[in-house]
Amino acid sequence: MAVKVFDTMPPLDWLRSFEAAARLSNFTAAAAELGLTQAAVSQHIRFLEERLKTRLFARLARGVALSPEGAAYLPHIQSAFATIGNSTNELFEPRAVQTVSIRVPISFALLVLIPSLPDLAKALPQIRLDLVTIHRPTDYDLPGSALDIRFGNGSFPGREADRLTVERLVPVAAPRLALVGGDWTSLPLLLVAGAREMWAEWFATAGLAGHSRRSHRFDSFVAAMEAAKAGAGALLGSRPLVDTALKEKALVRLSDFELSSPSGHFLTRPSSSRLSGAEQDFRRWLLSRIAGRSG
Repeated sequence: MAVKVFDTMPPLDWLRSFEAAARLSNFTAAAAELGLTQAAVSQHIRFLEERLKTRLFARLARGVALSPEGAAYLPHIQSAFATIGNSTNELFEPRAVQTVSIRVPISFALLVLIPSLPDLAKALPQIRLDLVTIHRPTDYDLPGSALDIRFGNGSFPGREADRLTVERLVPVAAPRLALVGGDWTSLPLLLVAGAREMWAEWFATAGLAGHSRRSHRFDSFVAAMEAAKAGAGALLGSRPLVDTALKEKALVRLSDFELSSPSGHFLTRPSSSRLSGAEQDFRRWLLSRIAGRSG
């Protein structure tokens, strides 16, 4: 006979106390948030640890700290609570504001998605974004939202992908550097770690002799772009990420030659999952808004 899920799952009030205490690193703060006494939260945690036969917290002089087992358990509990909340909203409050969680690289968030939020509010007023910025590739491995935006060539194992942008690379710099005169290739070259470190390929494809006068290196494109605006050197600008800066003349092109890249930004989702109604609406809006203007 199959074991029912409720025969093995700890009581929800124990799990709620665990999640709050883990997030706040304090039983007293968790009790205040949940409307319980500190003793009740402490008791829930003790019962849960006895049920799991595992120590979930280390008790400290001030507050608590998750044990390795507790740290591994927490994201699964938070993901389960999020699923319950989202499903409840979708099924029983279809007219209410619905949250769409999405993970986005910091550069794409600041330069493309956030400037588009007023349009989202007009097109889909019932949708509220829970936006988490990604700084390292491993951030995508954390449990959480079904949707995320990734930079690459479109091949993401286990995920379906819709292309949002086609990257084109062009040298850019602050206007005052471009007006100095002489050969712009003598300017310091700003570097971006990862897939966009393509100066050598750009020079070779453009038929120009490159040089080795490297300057600062950045872990995000948006940081490198701010350095270019400040006059720190020439940046291999990724279009469409630099389009607004070019339009506003915060940056200017140093060459007419653009290197087309197979890479770009993609909206991805697990191949095995079904998107909620709100997530489907957001996906359609994003493809129309972003992909429609950047191809």
